[in-house]
Amino acid sequence: MLFSSMAKITAAVLLLSATLIPAAAAEYQEGQDYITVTGIPEATKPVVREFFSYNCPHCYHQDPLIEKTAQLLKGKVALVRTPVGAHRPAWILSQQAYYLAQKFKIVNQVHSKIFARIHEQHQPFSTEADLEAFFVEQGIDKTVLQKTIGSADAKLALENYEAQTQLAQIRGVPSLLVNGKYLIKASVSDAQALSELILYLANKPD
Repeated sequence: MLFSSMAKITAAVLLLSATLIPAAAAEYQEGQDYITVTGIPEATKPVVREFFSYNCPHCYHQDPLIEKTAQLLKGKVALVRTPVGAHRPAWILSQQAYYLAQKFKIVNQVHSKIFARIHEQHQPFSTEADLEAFFVEQGIDKTVLQKTIGSADAKLALENYEAQTQLAQIRGVPSLLVNGKYLIKASVSDAQALSELILYLANKPD
């Protein structure tokens, strides 16, 4: 009887200990949780790069998760983004929108607004005139904006987005690439769990 009670207590302690093991200590499996790709050279590490499109409904719904994860990773892993064009005119205009937001340093100001415009107000960008009107509303000078939209720098930025997408072997969005080489496969809907997986990959030795 005493042995049975002790066994139960021991089992309970072991169970409690197991629950206290941090998720970061979990073993992640290549091929299941992530894959290694040819990737892209990142200027700074550790970094997680989100490949996304403002036109993608999955990206829109996942954005709060990404933002919360970024807050958990603040000071540990940087979040950067690559907008994907997928050879679709509306998506390419959204690439331009992201480029302009970066160029004028107003990403934080307009990021959620662009998602809302497309998915809540049902007003995707259809022409460059739409882009122009939107950014003028955000306080950007119209003349400067017109020069920037058609600039060589803008074209180069879009080409760079496409090159990054190809090298990272992106087949769908949203996708997350850590340190330019680890593409996350696992479907994670919890910010804490996602941040732990990203930290694990960000700290993997090359």
